[in-house]
Amino acid sequence: MRVISIATLRDYWEKHPETRIPLSEWYVKTCNAHWQTLADMKRDFNSVDYVGNQHYVFNIKGNRYRLVVAVKFTPELVYIRFVGTHEEYDRIDVRTV
Repeated sequence: MRVISIATLRDYWEKHPETRIPLSEWYVKTCNAHWQTLADMKRDFNSVDYVGNQHYVFNIKGNRYRLVVAVKFTPELVYIRFVGTHEEYDRIDVRTV
C-alpha cells in the first residue's frame, strides 16, 4: 500500500514522542501490505474498524490514540485523515475528515 502522507505521522510524533514507535510500526507494516478487503487489514491489525465512507480507524498505543485513514483498495492507496487522542477522536465526525 502507498501511504499518503508520512509527513502527517511525522508531524504528530514530533509533538507526541510516545507515538513515534507505534505510528512508525503502523507505517512500515502498511507500506508492505497488499490489502484488498477489511479482512486483509484485520490480519495485520486486529484493532481496525470500518466506520463508513471508505474510512477505517486504527487504535494506536493501547487505544490512547486513533488513526483514521481512507483506503482505496484497487490503486492500493491509504490516505491519512486524522491522528489524535481518543478524546479528540470522539469530537470529530470520522466519516467526513
